[in-house]
Amino acid sequence: MTDSLPGRSRRLDDAFLTAGSSSFTEFVSAYRPELLPAGRRLPSGATLEAPHGTTIVTLLYDGGVLMAGDRRATMGNVIANRDMEKVFAADEYSVVGIAGTAGIAIELVRLYQVELEHYEKIEGAIMSLEGKANRLASMIRGNLGLAMQGLTVVPTYAGFDLDSATGRIYSYDVTGGCYVEGGHHSTGSGSVFARGALKKLWRPGLDEQQAVSVAIEALYDAADDDSATGGPDLGRQIWPTVALVDHAGARFVAQDVLEGHVERVVAARRDNPGGAR
Repeated sequence: MTDSLPGRSRRLDDAFLTAGSSSFTEFVSAYRPELLPAGRRLPSGATLEAPHGTTIVTLLYDGGVLMAGDRRATMGNVIANRDMEKVFAADEYSVVGIAGTAGIAIELVRLYQVELEHYEKIEGAIMSLEGKANRLASMIRGNLGLAMQGLTVVPTYAGFDLDSATGRIYSYDVTGGCYVEGGHHSTGSGSVFARGALKKLWRPGLDEQQAVSVAIEALYDAADDDSATGGPDLGRQIWPTVALVDHAGARFVAQDVLEGHVERVVAARRDNPGGAR
């Protein structure tokens, strides 16, 4: 097909020149559905062992919300990766943490980032926090076919609501169900142990530094009882990934700051692994 200039080939298909919705995912699903994670299927009866990532903890603090993740990915009884990133900035005012099949989860997050950026370019405005949470839910629902074959992705989403000037936490199930959480939440294989720690350590009104320490303690407890969760690695200088989101936007805690928090937590646990005070 050619354009209005003789002898000149058109570079874009008609699909790119037709007005549509503000959803990038909807466009791809109509134009090239096989490019989406949901458009792929394993052969009948096939099994696949892939790296899995855990654990994510999320909690509210005074003026914002924090999300932290350990760095270990496992494949069966093997440590597949020691320094995997599991917490990502979704846009300027929100973050998403992944648990489940690592490759599919990271691909879904990258697609989600493009989805939010595409919406802003088309609409000229930032989507509401609730709208962003629901958009992620629909993408998780689209992955249900792969989840039924064992390639499960269950992220956690958190952001700062500009309208109410508060942080919010959203959890999901494998079918795309979206739920608003209270002061804290955790997901992944170590979530049971992390949640127990959060119940004891979290309280309303924590400042940023207190929230970071609580998150690291929760991940420490998860790693203490769950082999798939990686604890702070002082020898390799591998610390959890910690993101903060407030009125100033999303940002990640610097490595040297995390190192100080980790050293204090580890020192407090010496000869007292349970952490009781």
